[in-house]
Amino acid sequence: MGLVTEFREFALKGSVVEFTVGVIVGGAFGKVTGSLVSDVLMPPLGLLLGNVDFSKLAFVLREAQGTAPAVTLRYGLFLNHLIDFFLIAVAVFLVVRWLNRLRRGGAEEAALEPRSCRFCKSEIHPKATRCPHCTAQLKKTQ
Repeated sequence: MGLVTEFREFALKGSVVEFTVGVIVGGAFGKVTGSLVSDVLMPPLGLLLGNVDFSKLAFVLREAQGTAPAVTLRYGLFLNHLIDFFLIAVAVFLVVRWLNRLRRGGAEEAALEPRSCRFCKSEIHPKATRCPHCTAQLKKTQ
């Protein structure tokens, strides 16, 4: 088997293609969540904290000397990135949680088996509290 043929088989495997799509979608999702944090969540947070611009916070370790720039420890940028990371993690968690609920919601509903009314014996929805046929009050099920 030639190198080109072997590479083509590798590149066209489903897992490689799925991985590539995942990376591309992940990159786009990263831009969206980054924008959500920096453009939507950080401005109100900065406003609540009294217009503090964390990126300007720094310790000067050595002043500028001649043409050599000052040596600074920019802990404010680190705080910005730490807050960004936390907010992005929370946003991703909430989106994944929401998607899991959407996915599970249909599965849980489909997994419930219909039950019978104890009075008229007709089939009713498992979560029904009143029989739609004879209008009898039913016990709630989980």
